[in-house]
Amino acid sequence: MSAGVAALLFAQAFVRLRRRRAEHAPWTRPVLFSVGLALLVLPLVSPLDEWGDDRLLSAHMLQHVLIGDGAAALLIVAVRGPLVFFLLPPSLLRPLGAFRPLRALLSALLLPLVSLGLWTTAILAWHVPRLYDYAAAHPAVHDLEHLGFVVTGVLAWMQLVDPARHGRLRRPQRIFFALAMLAITQPLVDVLLFSSAPRYDRYASPADRLFGLSPLTDQRLAGAVMMVEQLLTLGICVALLLRPYLVERRARVRPALSHR
Repeated sequence: MSAGVAALLFAQAFVRLRRRRAEHAPWTRPVLFSVGLALLVLPLVSPLDEWGDDRLLSAHMLQHVLIGDGAAALLIVAVRGPLVFFLLPPSLLRPLGAFRPLRALLSALLLPLVSLGLWTTAILAWHVPRLYDYAAAHPAVHDLEHLGFVVTGVLAWMQLVDPARHGRLRRPQRIFFALAMLAITQPLVDVLLFSSAPRYDRYASPADRLFGLSPLTDQRLAGAVMMVEQLLTLGICVALLLRPYLVERRARVRPALSHR
């Protein structure tokens, strides 16, 4: 249901903006939004959800990084610029904008250090073995865990993409924000990759082992999944943030070379 509401809000925003300024609503945006929404929904309704419940730690980890990082990144990129201001119709935007407690809460959550702190807490706390196993065994807590990943992922990517151009962070600061996210997850990745024994009891002796993976191999694969996904998403983000500096440097170098 939430995915359907999100799709409807995006569709009406895209149509409204395209009628006014089509150049601000290119057709790449629905594609990005659709892929982001798919990455948010499919991991929760596909066999990946069943595999991750108590059979493969790596499947559970893949589910987490897809909904909390990949989906969040694509959804925020899809609505960046003027489009973000059209997501809520005027009949909803006006009363919500006038509701001061909500504005104060959002302003606090979108402080860069607060966003990073909440994201860090969600990533590290929910991967403590006891909490991780407990959440996997209790559906309500598991849903809360997933919600935490999605919300804090959106907050973090709001800082990196800055869809409304609020300028809370300058471009160099956004680069360091992305690098900080990589640094924060590295100890967890190291534990998963280099531990000599399984850390998560729920996956230590699965009744039906998939693909013949041993618990230790499965745990190391989970670490590799997190590492590769973080390097891919955050690496692309850093590369795009660095691109203007590289273009500017090339523009400076070319005249100098032509005069030699």
